[in-house]
Amino acid sequence: MLFEPINIGSIGVPNRFVRSATHEWMAEPDGTPTSRINDLYEELARNEVGLIITGYAYVDKKGKSDDLQLGIYDDKFIRSYKEIVLRVHEHGSKIVLQIAHGGRQTMITDDNPYTLAPSAVIETVKGMVPKELTKKEVLKIIEDFSQAVRRAKEAGFDGAQLHCAHGFLLSSFLSPYTNRRKDRWGGSTEKRTQVVLDIISRARELVGEDYPILVKLNVTDGFKNNMHRYTLDAPESIEIAKILANNGICAVEVSGGITEAGEELFRTKIDSLEKEAYYREYAKMIKEQVDIPVILVGGIRSKQVMEMLLKEEYADMISLCRPLIAEPDLVMKLRKGETEVAKCVSCNMCSDENGIKCNYDFTG
Repeated sequence: MLFEPINIGSIGVPNRFVRSATHEWMAEPDGTPTSRINDLYEELARNEVGLIITGYAYVDKKGKSDDLQLGIYDDKFIRSYKEIVLRVHEHGSKIVLQIAHGGRQTMITDDNPYTLAPSAVIETVKGMVPKELTKKEVLKIIEDFSQAVRRAKEAGFDGAQLHCAHGFLLSSFLSPYTNRRKDRWGGSTEKRTQVVLDIISRARELVGEDYPILVKLNVTDGFKNNMHRYTLDAPESIEIAKILANNGICAVEVSGGITEAGEELFRTKIDSLEKEAYYREYAKMIKEQVDIPVILVGGIRSKQVMEMLLKEEYADMISLCRPLIAEPDLVMKLRKGETEVAKCVSCNMCSDENGIKCNYDFTG
């Protein structure tokens, strides 16, 4: 099943492998993609990764999360992205642009002295209290995301993915831990999901009903031992997935964790089959409730587990991040039977501000 095609809305993907969005530290300071990013994506496509999801691109200058992050806040980027899309399509792979706003995790600069969030809930890692968004600011963010979807379509991307995970802005709207609002965009599960529905609705006005819009969804904030009374987890995250599936989202990528939950975002020492696919149970519960493809990310390393996840209907597609940094040709190796498990040891040394790359010494 790993090498069978699948449809995500109107996207025909040649196999079940997904390159999960990964910050590359390879854009220009203003967010323009560089030739290094072009080469990286083309290498993944040449090595048979069926669907490539780009590193997160910020939709507004005040939503930038990291240095050398991709941007999509202006039409000036469309031309540069067109080249990326053409190079990926030459090899038969599909490519989706992930779009995001940093929210509570936005970079603080002289031009941007504070972060924005649904509510003024302290971000405990940096000890910062964000500014609560006004109604006018929420409406602007909805428009920013919608225009980013339009730009993705005009650049030729096969779809756009809304980043609703990992504590970034849309994730913060979904979670009761970070969203304490009492208006249209806060309160019940449905109301906390409303900002995403508003983006979908406005984007559809710009790109039509058939253009694929995906989500990367936090299924848990990741806090342990009931650390907080109000936090996102099952069964509420399953209900959110259902709401999104019923309102035009064509695939959901299951992920989890925010920075305040510690190691949850990038777990280390995944050295056994039991530690792999740590969000599998969430994915299975969502898959039982929706009629769209479910993509699973999180510590997947071995062909045995990948096949099990598809066969036992935990997910429809396998999403990989760190393994494809260590081995861009991993999918081809798996297809040819040259390996049964990724060599990635989950050390997180690939998070390199000079550009993502595997820095682990396999000879030692």
